Amino acid sequence: MLVINEIFYSIQGESTYAGCRCVFVRLTACDLRCRWCDTPYAFTEGRKVEVADVAAQVLGYECPLVEITGGEPLLQKDVYPLMHELLEAGRTVLLETGGHISLADVPPGVVKIMDIKCPGSGEAAHNEWSNIDRLSPRDQVKFVILDRGDYEFASRTLRHYDLPGRVAAVLFSPVHGELDPKQLAAWVLEDALPVRVQLQIHKYIWGGDARGV
Repeated sequence: MLVINEIFYSIQGESTYAGCRCVFVRLTACDLRCRWCDTPYAFTEGRKVEVADVAAQVLGYECPLVEITGGEPLLQKDVYPLMHELLEAGRTVLLETGGHISLADVPPGVVKIMDIKCPGSGEAAHNEWSNIDRLSPRDQVKFVILDRGDYEFASRTLRHYDLPGRVAAVLFSPVHGELDPKQLAAWVLEDALPVRVQLQIHKYIWGGDARGV
């Protein structure tokens, strides 16, 4: 049984899959409170649904790409059989996770998109650094950047762990509406960082407050 906040069909707004059709499964609950969180409604709102029913609804869209997100999806143990079922159905499965819960049990076929929390989030103390060793070359790492301090933290972390040599992409994403993307782009260009500057394109299409998109 899973507690589901919403299931919807939209355009992927982030990661190297940005712009692709995608079915999103948003699970309820998160044990972090990032100051820039854009889905606080997922902290508590949700309904209980059997794993098989969730999978059936997702597969009904006949879309090859699925993202499991939250909240923090790894808080619910039945997310693992859901991931297995979707993989067995031939879907490309993305997992968006805050990075503070072990990735050890995530099925190998899942593309993990793992946040590393910067100081501006207020939750950097909860980063589970051992998860970096659980990432594969297909996975992606995301830093959400509020200011210059966050940028410098992300840059140091990038180099210390040789993240570009470990994963498919390192994503630097400005906090929407707080850090000018031009400024982030200028820093990345100046330092010639091997990262992808990421904008949340769904917010530019539908607006920052839209749900179910």
